[in-house]
Amino acid sequence: MSSSLKRLLLGKPIPTESENRDRLRKHTALAVFSSDALSSVAYATEAILAVLIIGSTFALGLSLPISLAITALLVIVGFSYRQTIHAYPGGGGAYIVARENLGVVPGLVAAGALLVDYVLTVAVSISAGVAAITSLAGALGYPGLREYGVGLALIFIATITLLNLRGIRDKGFLFSLPTYIFVLSILGMIAYALIRYFIVGAPDLVPPASIDPPVNAELISVWLILRAFAAGCTALTGIEAISDNVQDFKPPAARNAANTLTVMIVLLVTMFLGITYLANLYGVTPNSVTNETVLSQLARGVFGIGPIYVLLQVATALILVLAANTGYADFPRLAFFLARDRFLPRQLANRGERLVFSNGIVVLGVAAALLVIIFQANPIALLPLYTLGVFTSFTLSQLGMVRRNLRTQTNRSERAALLSGIGALLSGVVLVMLVLTKFVHGAWIVILVIPILVLGFQVIARHYTRVAEQLSLTTAVRPQPIRRLTAVVLVSGVHKGMLPALELGRALAPDNVTAVYVNLEPDQGMRIRARWEEWGCDVPLVVLDSPYRSLVTPVLKYVQEIEGRYRDDQVMVILPEFIPSRWWEHLLHNQTGFLLRAALMFRAGKTVISVPYKLER
Repeated sequence: MSSSLKRLLLGKPIPTESENRDRLRKHTALAVFSSDALSSVAYATEAILAVLIIGSTFALGLSLPISLAITALLVIVGFSYRQTIHAYPGGGGAYIVARENLGVVPGLVAAGALLVDYVLTVAVSISAGVAAITSLAGALGYPGLREYGVGLALIFIATITLLNLRGIRDKGFLFSLPTYIFVLSILGMIAYALIRYFIVGAPDLVPPASIDPPVNAELISVWLILRAFAAGCTALTGIEAISDNVQDFKPPAARNAANTLTVMIVLLVTMFLGITYLANLYGVTPNSVTNETVLSQLARGVFGIGPIYVLLQVATALILVLAANTGYADFPRLAFFLARDRFLPRQLANRGERLVFSNGIVVLGVAAALLVIIFQANPIALLPLYTLGVFTSFTLSQLGMVRRNLRTQTNRSERAALLSGIGALLSGVVLVMLVLTKFVHGAWIVILVIPILVLGFQVIARHYTRVAEQLSLTTAVRPQPIRRLTAVVLVSGVHKGMLPALELGRALAPDNVTAVYVNLEPDQGMRIRARWEEWGCDVPLVVLDSPYRSLVTPVLKYVQEIEGRYRDDQVMVILPEFIPSRWWEHLLHNQTGFLLRAALMFRAGKTVISVPYKLER
């Protein structure tokens, strides 16, 4: 990427001393870090109804009691995370809490579960946003847009990845406006719909559902309730985001983050229960024929197909797409903590020019795009994989807070431990329910991936530990002066590009420098020797014949022969390389140099130097 294009897409670099100026106020942070949680109301009720609709007609009426139970869990877990904010103002969330209080392995399990869930957050949010757009298009008479769902989702992922690479200041306003429009639209719809229902009555949206009661209604209803409850727990996704990003709030960060979390919980509860209640009043159920969302049916029934309906659907689509930002806010930061602790590659701990963890953002975007392609941007197909990682981290985080509060042994900490204990118990029960109800529907993938990630974390940590031990000066011996230096300059022909390499070889080892050419064709060796007399700069030339047209093998044999001549010799291999002026020209050059460098670097006792020769346009 050229410098000018990079500046155009990402903006100017931000100096490190400007970091504190990039912190967010509460109203902006609510939009940036709560978009995932608040947007879940667009599909949480639908997820419940999509399960209940396969049961008896009576089962559909259970959506409101189920939503009340989910709301109680949401409040308990949410206020438990307020404690986490004050206890760990540096952020880190479930990984830090579980690692410090339960041990390394539980911490890694929480981290692996969250990494998986953050990728799913992006994929599900983007896919649900595309579903809202196609529902709007279908209602306006353009059903063909559904065929381009995957392409739209990939465009949205690329756009939001770019926005996050630009940094917090550039995305604050962009996230705030759609979030608040969505919240006001939903609250306005709930208020207007309730007033209209009790004055005018509900409109006839769809024909009454004709659902045959199952053979054993009582047994299936219990299973359906469990499945519906587990499906509706998607409403809890994203409530941990604020506790993971406390350091992004303006001072006093912990208090501002805790207050923002409280506001988020109140808004989430109000919208979730309101939409579920309206779905019961209006008799709305998921429509498998038109694939129109429950929220779209409600808005169409309340406002009709007009400007307000279009505004609500556009706001829903925007917040669902932008809700992916929760994953972009949390995944790179969690990857930073893991990389800092040597459980992920260190590149993920580096911040880019815009004071964001650029490598983590790119990794997340690529992973989410792959999921969207595999599942064809179908949010219903992705939902069974969702929430399992969230409740794994919820449970471990709350257990960690219980242990931490019990260690302090004060009256206040005992009450806090009780609240965290209740949250851990309920989260654990829900986790078991999720495993049982969603296992055959795709949750087994997450159950398999998390242990693989934990194993990968440990392998990476062992590697970094071994590297640290080998680099330690504890057992180091002071190096002896190099008595003899041998320079070998590998040349591909007689041209201007080799001359700087020859000069470097002569400067480093004036009395012991040799040029080496691998002769792949019978007549090439004679031509090289003839021109070498004029342009060889008094450096002797060795031509290595290669009857089997191998380039690397003759060079390795020659270098090995040089090493065997002297015991106190340091062999230095010099490679002239072309540097093209355009990015695509790299594909046309340097494959040979790459192969030779790779082969030589894995052999101890040699120094490999690349000498660039820049080509002009």
